[in-house]
Amino acid sequence: MTSTLVTPPVPAGRTADARGAAVPRRRTRVLALPEARWALVALVLFLVALPLRLTGAPAWTWGPLYALTYAAGGWEPGLAGLRALKEKTLDVDLLMVVAALGAAAIGQVTDGALLIVIFATSGALEALATARTADSVRGLLDLAPATATRIAGDGTEAAVAVAELRVGDTVLVRPGERIAADGRVVDGASDADQATITGEPLPVAKEPGDEVFAGTLNGTGALRVRVGRVAADSVIARIVRMVEEASETKAPTQLFIEKVEQRYSLGMVAATLAVFLVPLAFGATPAGSLLRAMTFMIVASPCAVVLATMPPLLSAIATAGRHGVLVKSAVVMERLGEVDAVALDKTGTLTEGTPRVTDVRPLPGSGLDEAALLALAAAAEHPSEHPLARAVVEAARDRDLALPAAGGFASTPGVGVRATVGGRAVAIGAPARLLAGAEDADSVRASDLGAELENGGRTAVVVMADGKPLGLLGIADRLRPDATPTVASLTALTGTAPLLLTGDNPRAAALLAAEAGIADVRAGLLPEHKVRAVRDLQASGRRVMVVGDGVNDAPALAAAHTGVAMGRAGSDLALETADAVVVRDELATVPAVIALSRRARGLAVQNLVIAGAFIAALVAWDLAGTLPLPLGVAGHEGSTVVVGLNGLRLLREAAWKRAAG
Repeated sequence: MTSTLVTPPVPAGRTADARGAAVPRRRTRVLALPEARWALVALVLFLVALPLRLTGAPAWTWGPLYALTYAAGGWEPGLAGLRALKEKTLDVDLLMVVAALGAAAIGQVTDGALLIVIFATSGALEALATARTADSVRGLLDLAPATATRIAGDGTEAAVAVAELRVGDTVLVRPGERIAADGRVVDGASDADQATITGEPLPVAKEPGDEVFAGTLNGTGALRVRVGRVAADSVIARIVRMVEEASETKAPTQLFIEKVEQRYSLGMVAATLAVFLVPLAFGATPAGSLLRAMTFMIVASPCAVVLATMPPLLSAIATAGRHGVLVKSAVVMERLGEVDAVALDKTGTLTEGTPRVTDVRPLPGSGLDEAALLALAAAAEHPSEHPLARAVVEAARDRDLALPAAGGFASTPGVGVRATVGGRAVAIGAPARLLAGAEDADSVRASDLGAELENGGRTAVVVMADGKPLGLLGIADRLRPDATPTVASLTALTGTAPLLLTGDNPRAAALLAAEAGIADVRAGLLPEHKVRAVRDLQASGRRVMVVGDGVNDAPALAAAHTGVAMGRAGSDLALETADAVVVRDELATVPAVIALSRRARGLAVQNLVIAGAFIAALVAWDLAGTLPLPLGVAGHEGSTVVVGLNGLRLLREAAWKRAAG
C-alpha cells in the first residue's frame, strides 16, 4: 500500500498571531482515513465471527461475517495488487489476498481472515504515518508569521502579508515577535532563539549586520530587518520543501522476504501447472494429476516462507517498544540492521539540550566564595526570562541558596541585565560588552578568565557590582551521561566512528565532540547542509542513520537510510519524519536497537532455512512417491508453527539484554 505526502497551499488570507505562542498541531484523525475505516470494519467483523465459530455455532452465522471480513479488509490491497499485476509486477498486496483466499479454500477460514485483518491494519498504520508527517509539515509553515510590519521610506508603518514582502523592504520586529523574513539587521539590538533553524541551544545576540531567519523568535529588543529573501525562498520554506522531496524520492523499500516471495510465488505457480500437465501428457488420469498438483501447491505454498521474517521483526519491534524505542514498521526494523554509518545531531541528541552552570569562578579579592557569587547573580537574574538567566537561577536553587531581594531590574538586549541587590548596583552580561575598554587589573583578569571559559566551550558571564568585576560564571549544554559509551558502541557496530552534524559554532562543537569521542565534526550547518552531508555519504555507498531532534534535523532524517528522533523534546516534524523514535531520550538504546535488528535478520535467515528444508522434503516426497494430502497439510502447517515460534524468541527480555550488551 502506498500513500502520497501532499502539503496543500497556504490560503492567502490566513492570519496568525505573530507572537511567540506555541505552534498549533493539526493532526489527521485516524478514522478520517479510508484505510483506517476499512481496517476497523474488518477487525470488528472478525471479532464477532471468531467466537461464533469457536463455540460451534452453525456455519450460516459466522460464514457471512468472515466473507465480509475478507471483502472489507481485502478489496483495497487486492485492487492495488491487480493494478501492479497489470504492470507485470507480482505485488505483495495481491499475494497476501491470494494466500488468505487459499487458506479459506482448504478450510482454514479463520487463518485467512486473521491474515486479512493484520494486513489491513498494517496498511492503515502506514497511511496514518504518512498523514501525520503531512500534518507536521503543514504545522511547520505556521512558525513563520502571516503578517509583518513594513516600514515605508517616509517612516510610516503598515501591516502587510508576508507574501507581499520584497527583497530590500524593511520590517519592524517587536520584542517577543517571530521574525517574518530572512534578512539582516539594520538597526536595533536583541537576541534571537533560532534553535528551529540552526539547533543552537542558546539565543544568539543580534545587532546591525547580523543575519536573521524567518520563523525564529525575537527576544527583548526591537529590530529593524532588511528583507534578504522572499517568503518562498526563506530557510523555513526550504526545510518544508526538503522534507517533502526527501519523503517522495526516498526509494520505496520492500522487506527482503517480499522480494524472495515474488520470485518464489511465480516459480510455484509454474511448477504447480507442470505437476498437473506433465503427468497428463504421459497418460495419467486427470483426477490423479489434479490431486498431486493440489498437494504440491499446498506443501510448496510460501506460508512458512512468509512467516520466516515477520515474526522476528514484529517481536523485535515489540521488545524495542518495551524499552523506549518506537520503530514504526517492519521495514524500518529490517533497515536498522543495515546501517553502516551514523550521523548525530549535537543539541538535544548528544547533549541534554538545556544550558546549565558548569563553572563558578570568584575573582581573588572579591570577598565572595562560589555560593555568594552565585546567589548574587541569581538574585539579579531572577526576573529575567533569558535561558542563561534561568540556568543561573536553577543552579542557585540546586544548591539551596537563599536569594536576596533585588530591585530596579533592567535588561539590555545583547548586553545583559542590571539590578540593585543589597544596595549594590549589580550588572551581569557578556565580558566583551561589560568589560570593553576597561584596563584595570581586575577587569583584565576577568577578561582572561572569560576567554579561558569560552575556549573551553562555555558561555562566559561576568558578574559586576558597582562597576567592579567580582567573578565569572561558565554556562554550557552538558553532554548526556550515556553519550560517550553510545559513540563507542556505534563505532563497534558499524565499523566507523559517528560524525557530528550541527548548526552550533565550530569551537563548541569540536570540544563537545572530543569529549564524546567523535573526530569528524561538521559545524555551523543549516538544514540543507546536513542533507548534503548525508547525500555525500550515501553516494559513497554508505547506509546512513541520522539521529536528531529538531526541525532543522527533519530534512536529514527524511533523506537518511534510517532516521531516529529523540522523543522527549523532539519537534513534531522530527518525530513524524523519523522512522523510529527514542521515547525516553536514552541515547544508549540506539546501538541496542541496531543490534536487535541484526539479531532479527539472523533469525529470519534461520527460519528461511527451516522453511526451505520442510518444503524441499515434502515436495520431494510428493514428486517421488505419493504424499497423502492430510500428511502434506500437517507437514506444511507444522513448518509454519515451528518458524513462527522461532521468530517469537526475540520477545524475551534476554534478547534486549543481549542487544544492549
